[in-house]
Amino acid sequence: MLRHMLEVSVSEQRRVKLFRNGRNQAVRIPVEFELPGDEAIMSRDGDRLVIEPTRKRGLLALLATLEPLEEALCQIEDRPVAPEDIF
Repeated sequence: MLRHMLEVSVSEQRRVKLFRNGRNQAVRIPVEFELPGDEAIMSRDGDRLVIEPTRKRGLLALLATLEPLEEALCQIEDRPVAPEDIF
């Protein structure tokens, strides 16, 4: 599906219907413009609305959001590994 989305030219246009969903205005996105996932980022560029798929956050981005541990980790003795006869 993503490959199909990449083949859609930026200049392609479709007339779409706007409708109300409660207090929000909504738009039906044609299948050829379908975005992956269940969330998107919307921004305004002048009088245009831009809708982009959200990117999966990497591990480093996730770790950056975590609070530091309040308690110190216990010290573990760093002993050499005992040799093992595997043959």
